[in-house]
Amino acid sequence: MSLLNQTGSVILMNIRSIPQRLWMSLATVVSIALVVAVLLGFLALANGFSQTLKGSGSSDVAIVLRDGSQSEINSTLTREQIVLLGQGPGVRAAADGGPLVSAELLLIVDGIKRSTGTKANMPLRGIGPNGLAVRQQVRLKEGRMFAPGSNEIVVGAGLLREFSGFEMGKTVRFGAQTWRVVGVFEAPGTVFESELWADAPVVQSLFNRGSSFQTARVALTSPAQLDAYTAYVGSDPRLQLQAQSEQTYFAAQAERSGLLIRYVGWPLGVIMSIGALAGALNTMYASVSARATEIATLRVIGFSGFSAFMGTMCEALVLSTVGALLGTAVCGLLFNGLSASTLGAGFTQVAFRLQMGPELVLQAVVLALVIGFVGGMLPGIRAARQRPLLAL
Repeated sequence: MSLLNQTGSVILMNIRSIPQRLWMSLATVVSIALVVAVLLGFLALANGFSQTLKGSGSSDVAIVLRDGSQSEINSTLTREQIVLLGQGPGVRAAADGGPLVSAELLLIVDGIKRSTGTKANMPLRGIGPNGLAVRQQVRLKEGRMFAPGSNEIVVGAGLLREFSGFEMGKTVRFGAQTWRVVGVFEAPGTVFESELWADAPVVQSLFNRGSSFQTARVALTSPAQLDAYTAYVGSDPRLQLQAQSEQTYFAAQAERSGLLIRYVGWPLGVIMSIGALAGALNTMYASVSARATEIATLRVIGFSGFSAFMGTMCEALVLSTVGALLGTAVCGLLFNGLSASTLGAGFTQVAFRLQMGPELVLQAVVLALVIGFVGGMLPGIRAARQRPLLAL
């Protein structure tokens, strides 16, 4: 019998004998499934968070911050600078004929998370009449926009999912002031859904911000105007600001925050995989011991040590593949699309949905196969070195 036929026969025989070691094999499958499910959960968390931030940006909207600022929360703009920003090249006209510029404030307020009942930071954004016009993906889902000059707020659908007390008609208290919820807006797949919006002059007055803003969004006639506009902002000595596209801004934030989540997920997955590897080694050594007489008989009648090695190796890979499929299925059913929130770059909660993808599943499956490969190699070598006559 050829080496290929020998190897195929031994592999088939080993796989068919798995039910004889059902409980040990099942323990290996479950431990690998847990590794895959936990790792995929963290990767889906990072992916969903990153995709939400990246999906928030537009290529034809420039976001302007104070020079050197990494986020909106530590930026400052004056009213005079806002006027100058509207005079730049390629600025789109608003409905009233003026420049389509939205001067905004971003503050941190407290809310109660539904999942834990504890306080967490939320972003309260003060916007003006152009705030909606520069965010074309936003639409009102329920109620109406706030009335200018009033203590009214509209709530993002993502924030409403994660925080309690912001349903339509409810009143909430920030500091010494009471606000009424008059509308719910949605912008699927964007960070804007995680915000509260109110009238910018009211926010300035009640939070003692004077006439200052923190950021400005400038709508351009086309993405091709971005370079000219950023050059205008960077070269005018009266501004001392920096401009970039919303896409670039949110992509940088997604990269920083997404890496942090992955740096937690991968080490945890590796630590858990060591435990799964120990289980796989246990199972495969037990398999070799239980089949010692069988392996010796095959060697006596002419089967090679390589076929014994491959039989053990393939058995371990089959168990790890089953574990990977089980872990992927569990993660897909329990976590994919699940609503969650985590701390963003502005020290406020960002609501998003976990997103699995083919590339994430591939990473988790590769880790499972590595566990199976290492878990099958050493027992496979023992099977290949089995001394036939001594075993018999």
